[in-house]
Amino acid sequence: MDSILPILQQAKAASRQVAKLSASQRSQIVADIADALEKNFDKIVEANQKDAARMDPADPKYDRLLLDKDRIAGIASDARNVSQIEDPVGNVLLKRAMESGIDLQKVAVPLGVVGVIYESRPNVTADVATLCLKSGNAAVLRGGSDADDSNRAIVEIIQNVLKKHNVTPDAVQLLPTDRKFVTELLTAEKYVDIIIPRGSAGLIQFVRENAKIPTIETGAGVCHTFVEASADLDAAAEIVVNAKTQRPSVCNSLDTVLVSAEVAEEFLPKLLPGFKPFDVEIYADDRAFEILKSAGWKKLHKAQSEDFGREFLGQACSVKVVDSFDEALDHISEFSSRHSEAICSTDPELIDRFLTEVDAASVMANASTRFSDGALYGLGAEIGISTQKLHARGPFALEKLVTEKWVLRGEGQIRK
Repeated sequence: MDSILPILQQAKAASRQVAKLSASQRSQIVADIADALEKNFDKIVEANQKDAARMDPADPKYDRLLLDKDRIAGIASDARNVSQIEDPVGNVLLKRAMESGIDLQKVAVPLGVVGVIYESRPNVTADVATLCLKSGNAAVLRGGSDADDSNRAIVEIIQNVLKKHNVTPDAVQLLPTDRKFVTELLTAEKYVDIIIPRGSAGLIQFVRENAKIPTIETGAGVCHTFVEASADLDAAAEIVVNAKTQRPSVCNSLDTVLVSAEVAEEFLPKLLPGFKPFDVEIYADDRAFEILKSAGWKKLHKAQSEDFGREFLGQACSVKVVDSFDEALDHISEFSSRHSEAICSTDPELIDRFLTEVDAASVMANASTRFSDGALYGLGAEIGISTQKLHARGPFALEKLVTEKWVLRGEGQIRK
C-alpha cells in the first residue's frame, strides 16, 4: 500500500452514514458488538496469543497486551454499558428567539472521523470503536504492531456486526502499522476531524509536533500519593500498595509516595508486607532509604533526580520524605504529569486544600489512584485520560466526542 488516503476517504463517507442513524440504532449496534465479542472469545484469544508470543514477558507493555476470558468479558461489559448511556447527539444546548424572530438553537453533533493512535492495548480498539459509533462518529484506528493480530480480530468482529445492520464496515477501520502512514494520517485534515494519541510520551510528543489536525492528548501518568501526618497509617498503606501493585502497567498506577517526616519511620515499614509478594523495587531519597534499609527491604536503591517525575509502569516506585504539606504540594507541582494525585489524611482542612490546589485531571482523598478510570466514573468506557485542559480533561468518552452546531430557522428574514 502506497497511501492510506482511500481508507480515510471511505471513513469520511462512512461518518455521514453513521451520523444519520437514530440513537436507538446506534445503541443496538453497540450492544450487538458486546455480544459478538463474548461469542468470539476463542478467536480473540487465539489472535492475542500470537501477539504475546512476539513480546518479552518482562516488557512493561506485556500486561497491557494480554487478553483472557475475564478481560474480554470486561471489554464486552464496557461496550454494553456504552450502549445504555444517554446519547449526547442531538441534545439542544441552547435555545432562544432572536430579535428578528429567527429561532436559534445550539445542538450537539458528531465530530465526524475520529483518528486514534495507540500502543499495545487491544481493549482500546473495542472501546474507541463502540464510543465512536454510539456518538455518531466513524473511527480510524492505528494500533501498534505488537497488538496487530488482536486488533485485526476485534475489528473484523465489529465490522461483521456493522454489516448485519446494513452499515458500511468503513465506519471502523484499522490502518496498517507501517510508521510511514502516521504522518499521512496526522496531516489529512480534509478527511479526519480529530486525532487522539494514547501511549508513550514519545508518541504524544510526535503527534503534538506533526499533526495539522486538532488533537486531544492522553498524557503519561506520573501519579503521587501523599501520606500526610494525620493519616490513618494502616489504611494509607493499603491504599499505596493497591495503587502501586494492583495493575502497575497502566497510567493511573502510583509512581511516587510522599510521606510526612512526622510519620515516615512508622509508615514506611507498613508498606513492606504488601509490597513483598510483588517484589517492588523502591527508589528512596536519603531519609526514606535509611528507614527502609533498617526495615530490611532488599530491593532498595538511592533515588536519583530522574526517579522523581518518572512513570515506572512496573513494580517499582520512588519514595520521598517531606517536612511540610506545602513541600509535598511543591513536589507534586514540579513532577506531576497532571493525571491523578491522591492524599491520605484525616484533616478536613488539608484535604480541602489538596483537592483545591493540586492541578491534576483527577484528585482524590483517601482512595487509590487506580480509581481514575472512565468506566468507574460511569462513562461506560473511555477514549483515554486527557491531561490537557481544553475540550477534554481526565477520563473522557461520549460527551467529548461531539461538537456544537448553531441551527437557525427563519421565515424569510433578511439582515438590515
